[in-house]
Amino acid sequence: MAEGAERKEQVAAWTADKKQISTYAMDLQQMGSVVVPPSGWKCAKCDKTENLWLNLTDGMILCGRRNWDGTGGNNHAIDHYKETGYPLAVKLGTITADLEAADVFSYPEDDSVIDPLLAQHLAYFGIDFSSLQKTEMTTAEREFDQNTNFDWNRIQESGLDVEPIFGPGYTGLVNLGNSCYMAATMQVVFSTHLFCRRYYINQSLKMAFETAPADPTVDLNMQLTKLAHGLLSGKYSVPSSEKVGAAATPVTDAKQEGIPPRMFKAVIAASHPEFSTMRQQDALEFVLHFLDQVERSNAAKPELDPSRCFKFGVEERILCPSGKVAYNKRLDYILSLNIPLHEATNKKELEAFDKIKAEKFSKGKDVSSDGIVRPRVPLEACLANFAAPEEIPEFYSSALKSKTTAIKTAGLTSFPDYLVLHMRRFVMEAGWVPKKLDVYLDVPDIIDISHMHSKGLQPGEELLPEAAPEDKAESRQPVANEEIVAQLVSMGFNQLHCQKAAIITLNAGVEEAMNWLLLHMDDPDIDAPISHGVQGAEASIDQATVDTLVSFGFQEEIAQKALKASGGDIEKATDWIFNSLNNSASYRDATTTSSNSMPSQVDTGLPDGGGRYRLFGIVSHMGTSTQCGHYVAHILKEGRWVIFNDDKVGASINPPKDMGYLYFFERING
Repeated sequence: MAEGAERKEQVAAWTADKKQISTYAMDLQQMGSVVVPPSGWKCAKCDKTENLWLNLTDGMILCGRRNWDGTGGNNHAIDHYKETGYPLAVKLGTITADLEAADVFSYPEDDSVIDPLLAQHLAYFGIDFSSLQKTEMTTAEREFDQNTNFDWNRIQESGLDVEPIFGPGYTGLVNLGNSCYMAATMQVVFSTHLFCRRYYINQSLKMAFETAPADPTVDLNMQLTKLAHGLLSGKYSVPSSEKVGAAATPVTDAKQEGIPPRMFKAVIAASHPEFSTMRQQDALEFVLHFLDQVERSNAAKPELDPSRCFKFGVEERILCPSGKVAYNKRLDYILSLNIPLHEATNKKELEAFDKIKAEKFSKGKDVSSDGIVRPRVPLEACLANFAAPEEIPEFYSSALKSKTTAIKTAGLTSFPDYLVLHMRRFVMEAGWVPKKLDVYLDVPDIIDISHMHSKGLQPGEELLPEAAPEDKAESRQPVANEEIVAQLVSMGFNQLHCQKAAIITLNAGVEEAMNWLLLHMDDPDIDAPISHGVQGAEASIDQATVDTLVSFGFQEEIAQKALKASGGDIEKATDWIFNSLNNSASYRDATTTSSNSMPSQVDTGLPDGGGRYRLFGIVSHMGTSTQCGHYVAHILKEGRWVIFNDDKVGASINPPKDMGYLYFFERING
C-alpha cells in the first residue's frame, strides 16, 4: 500500500493535533512467550483477518471495533482491554520501517498515541518491523477516507482539469503548517478594493519602510504592504518551469511556488498566542482578529482604515410585556447565521433517503457516498432566522420591576461595502459531541437584504425607564438557569459546580456551561460558595487587568464583562471570552451599547448604501471541526471563479457555492 506525499499532507491536514506520547508506553509490562508471524494474522476470537490489533502487553491479536453500519471488527480488542486493563495496542498492517506512522492506540487515553519504545515492544514478540510492508490504513486515514472524500474532492475540485492561472492577483500562499485558514481568508480580503488600494496601489514598499518604526519587521503596516505587493503584483505568480534551469512543464501541470507569509503571521499573531502555533485555527476567529488589528494600526488616520468596509451596525429591539421597549446597538464585522434545518427544501427526498439508509443498515450494508442525500437550506431562510423574533428569558424589566420573558428582534443600522456571512455549521449532537452539519446551502449570486434595515424608535413607542440603583443590582444578581443546571447534574456533575458554570457563562446554554466545567474542574476555588456580591465584584476589577486583555486585542467592554464574570482572573476571563464568542446572548450582551433613552449613534461614519449584494468570495472548510481539516478559497475575479488552495491557483470549474463556511458579498451600487 504505497503512500504518496500528497496523501500524507491531506491526512496530516485532516488531523487536528500531533499525536502525544502515551503515559503508559515507558513503563509497559510485557508478558508471555508469543511469537507473532510476519503475515497470515487472524483474530484469536473470530475469523476476522482485517482490522487486527496486537496488544503490546500479552501479544493477543484481536479484531477492532464494530462500525455503526455493522462493518469493521467484533470489538474483541477493546473487550480484551476491559477484561485485562492492558493499555496499548498496535494495528497490524500499519507497521513499517517508518515506525512513527504505525497506528498505536491507548485504550485508557482513548486516542491514537506515540510509543517511543515501539521497536523494543515489537521485538519482544519476535517482530522485525524493518521488513514489514503497509497493508492496512491507520485510524486517521480511515476516518479521512470515510468522512471527507466527498467534501475534500468537491471543495478542492480534485479530479477536475483545473487550469493553473498566473499573473497579478493570482499568487498562492505557501502553507506554513496548518496555516490554510490564514491563506484562504487573506486571498479574499486582498481581493477587495479598499485593501488593494490601501496597501498596494497607494503605498509602495519603500513608503511603508520609511514610515515604519525602528524595526519594520514587527510593524503591521509594513507587513501588510509586503503581503499585498506579494499577492497582487504578479511578480511571484509565475510557473516554476520559467525559473532558470527548470525543466519544461506542460501548461496543465505547471505550478507556482507561492510566497511564504512568515513575517506577516508572526506580526499578526503577536497579540494572539493561539495564532502563533502550528495548529489549525478557526477562520472566523482569525478574520475578526485580523480586522481588529488593522483597525488599531490605522487608529491615527481612521480615514485610511480599510477594515471599515466590512463594519456595520446591528440594532436589537427588546419588547417588554409592559409594552415598553429598549434598544441595543453594537458594531460587527461579520454576520453570524444559524442554519435552520427545518427549512430544508428537499424534505421528501430526505425522508426517502432515511428509509433506504435504515433498510441497508438492517442488512449490514452502507450507503455509497454518491447516494447520500443532504438537507438543502436556502440562504434566505438563514437570514430570516436572524431577524425573526426571539424570546429572552430572565429579562429584568425596569417597568415591571421583575424578571420576565421579553421578545427580541434584530436588524442592521447600516449596510457595509462588503458583507461577510458566517454559517454556523458546527453544533453539539447527542452526548455533547461536536458535530459538523452535513448540509448544503442554496446561495444565490445576488441577494437583497434591504428588508433587514432596522427602523429605530418608532412614533408611539415608549422606552423602558432607567432602572433605580437597587433595581440594577437586582437585575445583575447572578442566578443560574435551573434547566441548564438540571441537565448538567444529570450527566454526573456536581450541583454547585453546575450552578457556577451556568452563572459564569451567563446562562448561555448547556454546551457553554459544560465547556467551562471541563476547563475548570481542577480550579482551587471550584468548591467555594457562590458569591452574590456583584457590586463588590465590579468594584474589585483592576484597570490593569482590563488593559492587559485589551492588549490581547479584545474590546474594553468585553474585557470588563469577562473580568466581572470571572472574578478578575485574566486566564478565566480569556476562557470566558472565547467560550462566549459564538454565542449570541452572552457575547452580544458584552459588546452592545444599550440605553433606555434613544441609543447613541455608535455606527456614525460607517459606510452605508443599498442592500443588494453580489457573491464574490467563498471560504470552505473540510473536517470535523474548525480546529482541524483544511480551508480553501474560491474568488470571483475578472468574470470567472478562481480556486486558491494554499499555493495552488487555478480556474475553478465547479465552485462549491453550497458548502461555504464564510461567504463574502460586495455591494452592488446603482
